[in-house]
Amino acid sequence: MITLEALLFDVDGTLADTERDGHRVAFNRAFEDAGLDWNWSVELYGELLKVTGGKERMHHFVASENPKVPQDVDLGEMIISLHAAKTEHYVGMLRDGLISLRPGIERILKEARSAGMRMAIATTTTPDNVEWLLKSTLGEESIGWFELIAAGDVVKAKKPAPDIYTYALEQMNLSADSCVALEDSAMGLRSARDAGINSIIITANGYTLSHDFSGATTVVDHLGEPGKPFHYLSGMKPAGDMIDLAGIQQLHSGVVAEAG
Repeated sequence: MITLEALLFDVDGTLADTERDGHRVAFNRAFEDAGLDWNWSVELYGELLKVTGGKERMHHFVASENPKVPQDVDLGEMIISLHAAKTEHYVGMLRDGLISLRPGIERILKEARSAGMRMAIATTTTPDNVEWLLKSTLGEESIGWFELIAAGDVVKAKKPAPDIYTYALEQMNLSADSCVALEDSAMGLRSARDAGINSIIITANGYTLSHDFSGATTVVDHLGEPGKPFHYLSGMKPAGDMIDLAGIQQLHSGVVAEAG
């Protein structure tokens, strides 16, 4: 029987609800600082999230929405500068404690760490964003809880391409069937599955509840906390009111058994 060896975590939308009231706000502040009349509403940002990567998202916005762009500027350089400014604003929000972890995340991270379970991050956001989120919510030492932080431009193709998960598996010398990926979106699901990972827990959020999660092991709204049970949405139904490490191992075993 193949045993569970590692948990691989996405960040934005999975560890924390960073998108609507975090990254979106930081983008808008960067646009304002640059004198642009661009503004990403909650609804528009939900559409833009179909494109992974902040710089890629801005390029898509310019191409699809045709906003006013200053004359005689190099668009690529402007977007790089905007992304750097956006990151500064976002990190400032993290430093100020304005973004918190999703229900059950701190609990499962601490439980997995205590059990000696290997853990890694597999995300398209920047390393700085990951580190500041961890430090601001779990303390400085939490960065060391993860054997690998695979983030940003460490691979060329971002999710839904499988590259970031393939990279993590290779760096940790892991087989795909010995891991569980925790994601929040259809693009993350596709990325993990195309890397060969079949055990995937989806914790959907406001932006992703309508996504097609066919092929996920289980889909819930969050991992659950004492007094705040998760709501089961589809796939295998986890036992109890909270998904703990034993529950993750049980889900993984179910996938392995189905694969024969």
